[in-house]
Amino acid sequence: MLLAHASGSGSAWAFHAHPDVWLVVAVLAGAYWWAVRGGRASRRQRVLFGLGLLALWAHSDWPVHDIAEDHLLFVHMLQHAGFQLIAAPLLLLGLPSELFRRLFGGLRALRFLAKPLVAGLLFNLVVVLSHWPAVVNTVLDRHPLHLAVHVVLFGSAVLMWLPVLNLGRAPELPQLGDPGRMLYLFLQSVLPTMPASFLTFAERPIYRFYAEAPRVLGLSAVDDQQLAGALMKVYAGSLLWGVILVMFFRWYARDQRAAAAARRGDVLTWDDVEREFARSPAPSSPR
Repeated sequence: MLLAHASGSGSAWAFHAHPDVWLVVAVLAGAYWWAVRGGRASRRQRVLFGLGLLALWAHSDWPVHDIAEDHLLFVHMLQHAGFQLIAAPLLLLGLPSELFRRLFGGLRALRFLAKPLVAGLLFNLVVVLSHWPAVVNTVLDRHPLHLAVHVVLFGSAVLMWLPVLNLGRAPELPQLGDPGRMLYLFLQSVLPTMPASFLTFAERPIYRFYAEAPRVLGLSAVDDQQLAGALMKVYAGSLLWGVILVMFFRWYARDQRAAAAARRGDVLTWDDVEREFARSPAPSSPR
């Protein structure tokens, strides 16, 4: 997972075991099973949490981890997107209300940090800084620092998703309505285009580490870098836009159901009152 170290020299496709990844995923799975035993989570929540663990494992283990850390920047971008935009929201969605509130509702700091403006700014600040050449070249040569960066990336992603996926489970924390959630996620898809453009249009290698890394897939350092920028913009943006579309159609469906209920007379509206007045006979004049 976030704990795996670079595989070092050797073939990009040679299998390297990462028992630390397996251990962390197993611990998370065991802790979740213990917390929701006795039917405290729905089947849907269990499936979503399992998919989140699968995404975390797939982006942390061989071959993604080894190629990302030793050879290709664009795979590193896919790895980060997997942590932040796939694993983090799936894990949050998989938490039942009681567990979600226990984990996040009691943290006073989150009442400020999970405010949409604060969480969004912190998330994007971490994205920009984690792609700064001096930061990338430094942490890729120092595994403990790289681990710390991955932990911060994942933590900032959880923070960013909290106002969107709280869904009333922790009333103490900020949360957004449907239009606000869609606008908020739209902004998260726009702001990262700055570092993406920075990578896509550069004509020389920006990162010393990847410029000196053994080449694979026939990609030069510049080609790899430009592909990384394009993926950062298109792939990450597509993930966020996919969530926005799901939210929109669900919001639209709820609105249509409410309108249908009103037409059936389940909800009293002013039009209903006017129609009743029109059907009622006029009161007789007093004598």
